Amino acid sequence: MPLLPSTWTVPDVFRDRLGDDVGRQRLMQADGHTLLVLHAPPQADQDNREGRFFWRDPQGQWSPGGMVHGQLAIGELLAEYEKALDRVDAQEDTASSAKEYFDLMRTLHPLTRATHNLHTVLQKAREEIPDDRRLIVLRDKAYALSRQAELLQQDVQSAIDYAIARRAEEQAESGARQATAAHRLNVLAALFFPIATLGAIYGMNLQHGLEGIDAQYGPWPLMGMIAGGLAAGAVIAGIVTRK
Repeated sequence: MPLLPSTWTVPDVFRDRLGDDVGRQRLMQADGHTLLVLHAPPQADQDNREGRFFWRDPQGQWSPGGMVHGQLAIGELLAEYEKALDRVDAQEDTASSAKEYFDLMRTLHPLTRATHNLHTVLQKAREEIPDDRRLIVLRDKAYALSRQAELLQQDVQSAIDYAIARRAEEQAESGARQATAAHRLNVLAALFFPIATLGAIYGMNLQHGLEGIDAQYGPWPLMGMIAGGLAAGAVIAGIVTRK
């Protein structure tokens, strides 16, 4: 399928140099004709670019015509880029998670490249067609869009770097707390290990005077001992896990 409209009376070299895909953004000139091969605002993970073509004949007439009288249709393409960047800017203001920032970066990467190349093509068009002053405004607008995309990319990258640094800090704090808790447990184990070892070797079946109470009121003394053990365990757990 031809990329250029069949009604355009452009030099054959333009059609010959255009393949099945749009290719990179660029400027072509031949026999006084100028063709700008530009891209629509790209989407994230979009493999093929949507081409936008603008032709200037030797008489200085641009095609396609702009929606506003006296304005070039290239300005409408720049307005599309501006809306796309404004959407990303609004999403960046509400983003809070690392995933949201990474998604924004995936959207910004192609937009940043496209706006930079768009400005490069319009700068070259301005140099090749110095008598069309409307290209000055369009070139300056393209530069502003390219700069906006770069600043947005830097802001999002800074947010990603902060999220990564914050996560690393939280992991370091968690590791320090775990190390402290492990140290306290080791101290408690060292304190009670001799007692537990002696009890295991010699046994603890000593006469303590509570046998009669246990026989009279059982199993409540046993339940009391269990409750006391759980309470002591809770106290020790609180000591071990405190910051």
